[in-house]
Amino acid sequence: MEYKLTFKEYNKALKKDKLLGLKCNDCGMYTCPPMMVCHHCAGTNLEIVEMAGSGKIVSFTTSYIGSEGREGELPITIVMVELDEGPWIFGNLIDIDHRTITMDLIGKRVKLGHKVFPGDKYSAGDAARPVFSFA
Repeated sequence: MEYKLTFKEYNKALKKDKLLGLKCNDCGMYTCPPMMVCHHCAGTNLEIVEMAGSGKIVSFTTSYIGSEGREGELPITIVMVELDEGPWIFGNLIDIDHRTITMDLIGKRVKLGHKVFPGDKYSAGDAARPVFSFA
């Protein structure tokens, strides 16, 4: 079994602010980030689609402890976003004063962007990651 959409392709598109996902031709559900099978029915009849990259915040946390080499980026707020197409993905929330965050963040509309993070000794080099800002 092969990946229909590899992380390398997903990462390359994300660097252009394009969010790629997989649509299952059996159940109609979307999977993002990419996996080998549909996250809903485990089907393999998948097609690559460009997703809108917008959705609403369903959960969040703020971290004051960074990974090695990224301490200068703190604090960071990590959000779980329910995309308009259905899947939930993680990303960093940008352009916000972390001291003002309250539970009112839940349900807020956001749109996708990206940030390229440098690699560290545990990764294969730099990679784009989803970031979100208010829509």
